[in-house]
Amino acid sequence: MIASTKRWAKRHWPQMRLRTIVFATLFVVAALPGFGAVFLRVYENTLVRQTEAELVAQGAALAATAEAGWPGATTAPSLAADRGEDRSTTSAIDLSTTPILPERPAAEPAQPVARDAAAASIRLAPIIAATRATTRASILLLDRAGRLASEGHGAGGYVHLPEVAGALRGRPMTVLRRNGAYRATYRFEWLSRAAAIRVHHARPIVVDGKVVGVLLLSRSARSLFKGLYEDRWKIAIGIVAIFLALVVLSGIISRGVTRPIQQLGIATRAVASGHGRVPDIPTTAALEIQGLYADFAAMAAAIEHRSHYLRDFAHSVSHEFKTPLAGIRGALELLHDHPDMTAGDRDRFLANADADVDRLTLLVTRLLDLARADMAEPGAVASIDPLPIIARVADIVREAGLVVSLPHAMPAVICPAETLEAVMTTLFDNSRQAGASAIRVSTSVVPGALTIRVSDDGPGIAPADRQRLFEPFFTTKRETGGTGLGLAIARSLIEKSGGRLDLVDAAATTFVVELRSNAC
Repeated sequence: MIASTKRWAKRHWPQMRLRTIVFATLFVVAALPGFGAVFLRVYENTLVRQTEAELVAQGAALAATAEAGWPGATTAPSLAADRGEDRSTTSAIDLSTTPILPERPAAEPAQPVARDAAAASIRLAPIIAATRATTRASILLLDRAGRLASEGHGAGGYVHLPEVAGALRGRPMTVLRRNGAYRATYRFEWLSRAAAIRVHHARPIVVDGKVVGVLLLSRSARSLFKGLYEDRWKIAIGIVAIFLALVVLSGIISRGVTRPIQQLGIATRAVASGHGRVPDIPTTAALEIQGLYADFAAMAAAIEHRSHYLRDFAHSVSHEFKTPLAGIRGALELLHDHPDMTAGDRDRFLANADADVDRLTLLVTRLLDLARADMAEPGAVASIDPLPIIARVADIVREAGLVVSLPHAMPAVICPAETLEAVMTTLFDNSRQAGASAIRVSTSVVPGALTIRVSDDGPGIAPADRQRLFEPFFTTKRETGGTGLGLAIARSLIEKSGGRLDLVDAAATTFVVELRSNAC
C-alpha cells in the first residue's frame, strides 16, 4: 500500500522550482502563528455569538409566554406571523467591529409601573426564576415605558438604554457592555477580548400589535479558556492537522531538495573514486536540481569519454613511438657491436636511424598540433570570406598536378582563417596522397551555416576503415610517412570553431565541412 502510494505520488509530482519550495515552506511556517491568532479570534467571536443566540432563544420563548398570558390580550401570539410581523433577530455582533458600551448603569427613577406589566410580572416570576437558575442569565421585565416591572413599583427604568429604546420600537436589539463585576481567574485571560464583556439582549413583548413590555436579558460570554478546554478534542484535531501539514512540507523539502542533493553527493564521490554512476534524475526534485543532475551526468559522461580517449591515446602514442625508437636502438647496437662494419652498411643503418628520428620529430610536431587543437578555447571570431583561403590552398596542390574545381562565390563564415586553411590543406593533401587527379569543391547554404563538400576521384575509402578514419594515429599510409593525426587535428579545430567535419561518402571520398554563417 505504501509502495503503491509512493509510486503514484512520484508519477503525479508537480514540477517545482527550488525557490517555490523554499518560499512555500517559509510562508506556511511564518503564517502558522497568524493562523493560530485568527483561529482564537474567530473562536472567541463564535463564543460571543453563541451566547447571543442563547439569549435570543430564551427571550423569544419568554416573550411568547408573556404575550400568551398578558392581561387584556385578545389576539393569540401565534397569529403574529399571519399579520406579517417580523420578530426575528439577525446577529450583528462582531468583536472586531461592534462597539463595547460602558457597564449598564443603575435604573433611573421613574413613575410607577403599568398595572398590566405588574400583573404579568407576577405570573411570569416563577418561569423567569426557573429560567435564570438554569441559564445563569439576568432577566428583567420592563413595561411599555421601560420601567422595571419585575422589581416592584417605582424601582426605576431603563428607557435611556439604546437596546431598550430599540425594543420599545418593536425591534429586538443586542449590544455589548463591559462587565464591572469581572475578575480574572486564569493567568492568560488578558489575551481574551470577551473576558470582561457582557452580552445584553432586549426583546419586545407585543400584544394586539402594540409593544406592552420588554424583556431585558444579559449574560457573560462563555470564557475563551473554558471553551478551549471544552472543545479540546476539536482543537487537538486542528493541532494534529497543522503538524501533518508541517510533516508534508518537510517531506516536500526532503524529496525536492535535501535527499536529491545527498544522493548526488554520494554519486559524486563514487564517480570520483572511479566506481559507480550518476543516478537517475529524481522526479520529485526541484527543477534546478534536476538540471544539476543532467549537467552532472553530462559532465561524468564527458570525463569518462575523455578518460577512455586519453588511455587509448597514450596506448597509441606508445605504439607509434615504439617502432622508430626500436629502429634507432637497433641501429646503435649494430654500430656499437660491429665497429669494423663497412662504410656502405654504416651509411644504410645511419640513414634508417635518421629516418626514424624524422618520423619521431613529425609525430611530436603533429601531437603538439593536436594538443593545441584540443585545448583551444573558442572565442569571438570575425566573419571571413572562405573562397580566397580555399583558392590559396588549391593553388598549392595544383602545382602537384591536381585539378581543383572551386565555386565562383561563397558567403562569409565565422571561423579563424588559419583553422580553415589547416583543414582544407589536410583534405587536399589526403586526396593527393590517395592518388586522386581531380578535386571538386561545392557549397550549399542552410540557415545559419555554410556546407562545403570536398570530393575527389581517388580509389575511395574501404568500408572497414570508415569508422576509424578520425581516430588518432589511424592511417593506411604509414609506409609513406603518414601519422594518422591530420583528420583528428582538423576535426578538433573545426569543432572548436562551432562547426563539424564528417565523411559522407566513402566510395567517392566526400568530406563535408560545416561552418557557422550569417547567411540565411
